[in-house]
Amino acid sequence: MKLKKNIATSENGFIFNPATGDSFSGNAMASEILLAMKNGDTEAQIKQQLLQKYEVSATQLNRDWEDWIVQLKEANLLEAAIYDSK
Repeated sequence: MKLKKNIATSENGFIFNPATGDSFSGNAMASEILLAMKNGDTEAQIKQQLLQKYEVSATQLNRDWEDWIVQLKEANLLEAAIYDSK
């Protein structure tokens, strides 16, 4: 999935969808992932960056990634099937 272009994000994890007026808050890692998505990084690139930066196993990262994508889909923040690992 690709993050919708109009989604506003901040360094502290604030996420705003101007199309709906909805806002969400996330942590520093969420902010980092959103920035990478906005920059056009692939799922594999983002996961590799996270594995290098944080102490997390690939198995745990994959589980967390799936949960994260579900949350973004439910919040209507995604537009294309780039990050869909199914």
